[in-house]
Formats: sequence, C-alpha cells, structure tokens
Amino acid sequence: MGAHGAPRGRAARPAGEDSRGAAPAGRDGYFDLLRAVALVRVVAYHTFGWAWAGLVFPSMGVMFGLAGTLMARSLRRPALTVIRGRLRRLLPPFWLWGFFVVTAMLLHGWMPDWRIVYWIVPLGDPPGSAWAGQAWEIVWYLRTYLWFVLLSPALLRLFRRAPLPVLALSLVPVAVLTSVPPPEGRFGGALTDLATFLFCWLLGFAHHDGVLGRLRPLAVVLPSLAALALGGWYALTHQARYGGTYDLDDNPLGQAFWSAGFVTLLMYAKEYAGAVGPVRSRLVTVFNARAVTVYLWHELALILAVPLTDRFWEVPAFERYLPLESQWFLFGVGWVLIAGFVLACGWVEDVAARRKPALLPGGRAARMGT
Repeated sequence: MGAHGAPRGRAARPAGEDSRGAAPAGRDGYFDLLRAVALVRVVAYHTFGWAWAGLVFPSMGVMFGLAGTLMARSLRRPALTVIRGRLRRLLPPFWLWGFFVVTAMLLHGWMPDWRIVYWIVPLGDPPGSAWAGQAWEIVWYLRTYLWFVLLSPALLRLFRRAPLPVLALSLVPVAVLTSVPPPEGRFGGALTDLATFLFCWLLGFAHHDGVLGRLRPLAVVLPSLAALALGGWYALTHQARYGGTYDLDDNPLGQAFWSAGFVTLLMYAKEYAGAVGPVRSRLVTVFNARAVTVYLWHELALILAVPLTDRFWEVPAFERYLPLESQWFLFGVGWVLIAGFVLACGWVEDVAARRKPALLPGGRAARMGT
C-alpha cells in the first residue's frame, strides 16, 4: 500500500485529485471483458433459466456499473450534449429492432394504445402482446438505463458533495420499496428497477472519480462481503415471497445487495491491480461495439432457434448424430442466429455512433464513451 492508502500497482493520487484529470485515450480492456461476459451470461440465463446464474455473475449490476463509469467520464462535457449523444446511440438500434417486433405483433392481431410512444423513446415500458412477451420484456433494461442517463447530471453533482455517504445511502430506496410496496403496475416496476441498480450506477461514478482507488482494501472488501452476505441471505430465506425461487431477477433487495458487493469487488480489483491494457481480442471488441444489438436481438434469436431445431429432426442424419434434445444445442443455434443479427443489423450502431459502418468491428480501437 502507498502512503495514502492507494492500492499497489498504481501511483497514489494527491489528495483532492481524481481520475478526471487524465482520462485514458483508448478503451478499457478489463471493462470490455466484463461487458462481454455479462452479455454471454444474459443469453445463457435466458436459454437455461439457471436461478444460480445471477449469483455467479450479476450481469445487470455489472452493466449498470460500467455504464455509470462511462457516463461520469462523458459528463466532463455539457450535460445536454452528453444526453443527446446517448439518445443518438441508443435509439436507432432500438427503432430497427422495434420495427420488426411491432410489425410481427400487429400481424398477429395486436392493437396498441397511446403507450406506443414508448416504442419511440422507451421512457416507460412499451405495450405489447402476450404472444411476443419474451421478445419485448427485455426493454426494461433500456428504460432503466435511459432514466439513469437523464438523471445523471443531478446524481453526479449530489454524489460529488459526499461520495461515500451518498453511495451507502443509495441502497436505502430498494430497502424502503421492499418494506413498503411500490405503486402497482408499470410505474412501480420502473421505480423498483431504478432503486435496485442505483448503487451500481453510482459505483461507476465512484470508480471514475477515483473514490474507490483511494480506499484501503479492508474498507472495500469488508462492506462488499457484508453486502454479498445480506443479499445472498435474503434471496435464500425469502424464496416463498418471490415465487419459490432464489433467482435474483425476481428479488430486488437480494439483487441490489448482491450486485453491490459483487460489482464493488470487480471494480476495486481493477483499481488494486492497476491499469489493464487495451482490448486485444477481436471477439471482445465485437461484443462491445455491438452490445445493444446482441442484447436486443438475443431473445428473438432464442425464440427462432426452437422451430429451427425442430426442423433438424426431419433430417435423419441430424436426428441420429446431433444432440437435438439438448439445451446446449439450442444455445449454440441461438448464438449462430445472434451472429446473423449482428451481421445484418449491427451496422446501425456504427451509424448511430457516427462511425463508418462495418460488417464486423475490430480494426482501430474505438474510444470509450460519447
């Protein structure tokens, strides 16, 4: 440890100085890897339905934490410029995906109400038919992300007034909403999602501003382990309240505390070990440059993988030699279809980011955040 408690592997910062003074020019290899792992875990969870997957790697908490870091970095520029940039990068891929989902629902007899405006800007949950529920229910993440983006200028100012107290108190809203039920319906669900992942978003601020880097290991590890213990205990002991499962996706309080502890340790590991070099894996680069495309289209890919696999049974050689009854085979077919969607639709992310469209990214390293 350095004289001022800075982790080994990096220079101690002078008091009052943070990482805003010298932003890295390229991408962060460690964070890019975490984002890629998070996306793979999301697809695996939606394929196999493993309740334990969120305990092994809480993908949504990780993704909100990484997004908070990038948002704090971007807010060195005027807030309106940053918000417009985030909207510009998010909405075109969402519109392209939404066009196909909405069209399919209309062809199957669905008729929208005024809430169809949320298919233009997902500030609320967009309406949809039960027939396509598996496809559109994932929009909750985009809705929550968008609200965090809009609230970030105010949240960042509040955080910088008292970083550690604000970070600790950010777990209070989800505890309150667990004790006092939130309003019913979509508004209550949106409020709960914001409360669940507020800590992770602010943790991204703490990483960017160097707050984590100035803490001694025990000051980080002990509270993180306590949060993990509380989140895990609550998930395991309150299964009856959440459908008889310890799945964190069904348990806001368990999710909030488990993600808080887990993501804090992941981010502090980077601070403690020092800087990670630039992205060198083409696959990780593709995952990060096409993160919105992978997330939006993966459920459609998994839906289409089922009838496609059923067709394989009609070919005697496939029936004999391929493990068609295995969920792992379905998982593989799903990834083939995801790859197809990335090739067919991923270029929209380039256009939205004002980059030259590419079939597959991975040439010159992209810069972080806009």
